Amino acid sequence: MTSSQKCVHKGCGKVYTDPSSEGECVYHPGPPIFHEGQKGWKCCKPRVLTFDEFLSIPPCTTGKHSAVDDTPAPAPAPTPGKQPEAAVLKSTSGESTLTSNNDGPTSSADFVTDKPRVPTPQQQRQQPTAPPAAAAPPPESDSDNPATPIPSGARCRRRGCNAECPNGRRDEQEKCTYHPGHPLFHEGSKGYTCCSRRVLEFDEFMRIEGCQTRERHMYVGSGRKKHTERQDGEEILESVRNDFYQTATEVIVSFYLKKIDPARATVKIVSPLEVELDLPTADKKRYKTTVPLYGLIDPEKSSFKIMGTKLEMSLVKADGSGWPHLRSDERPTGEIIQVGKAARA
Repeated sequence: MTSSQKCVHKGCGKVYTDPSSEGECVYHPGPPIFHEGQKGWKCCKPRVLTFDEFLSIPPCTTGKHSAVDDTPAPAPAPTPGKQPEAAVLKSTSGESTLTSNNDGPTSSADFVTDKPRVPTPQQQRQQPTAPPAAAAPPPESDSDNPATPIPSGARCRRRGCNAECPNGRRDEQEKCTYHPGHPLFHEGSKGYTCCSRRVLEFDEFMRIEGCQTRERHMYVGSGRKKHTERQDGEEILESVRNDFYQTATEVIVSFYLKKIDPARATVKIVSPLEVELDLPTADKKRYKTTVPLYGLIDPEKSSFKIMGTKLEMSLVKADGSGWPHLRSDERPTGEIIQVGKAARA
């Protein structure tokens, strides 16, 4: 009797016993590609921004199931060149406007500071500061709507679980082990924001075991549609994906939002511990937020760039200390992300 095997082709994952008689295998023959916030597969054209959309890209090739992974290895990334420095321009009002000298997409938006005096590390220690409030844990995924039938063969939609419901009926004793956080990809390292494990290969990332457990899987979701707020004809975005890494002297922060209008976008340093963003886009969307920073920055030396898919800020540290997280209101994770030589994001 032939034992069952699981197809290792990307996008398939079905269990089979005989590859010649178990139906066609629909999969991605190419490796995954992650660049400038965009995600896709080398073998086909779709590019998306979120990891959930990436996992939903339909496979592009039909073949036979296999227990051998024949996906070609990705080409090595080119060595990043030297990053252009930012120029500091003085306006007539006494405020500072920072622009980029690079030849790529630049911004005419104001990176404005009210010119606060940057305290020295000694002064900072002498000033009494209230402890930052702990941030709420990441929201858990919606549960299934009991009135919605479960299709046969449906898979759990929570990150890291991938359990299958073969006959459309629940197991009353089932447990769902999943990741409540978001995927985190940086400098070749892959993991989730909710736990500390990091791996290098995409296949290893897909096998990272979940870090939280719930009573039931989520096969179909709640069926509720999220309300989208609009103001003056613009879609107001509650959040956008962001990440950061750091060197000994600066913190590089990326906010991923496509088609930011550089003529209307503003990035304002309210104080050495706070930055305000107002990012309208050419397709009538807008993202506004205030970022309370973990550590002190030097407003005069900090800079930013607006690209096709994101805003990138280079925040120069005032005291050279390590940042375990970006925001002062985030819950500590016990680790510091990427302290080393700066590289192109």
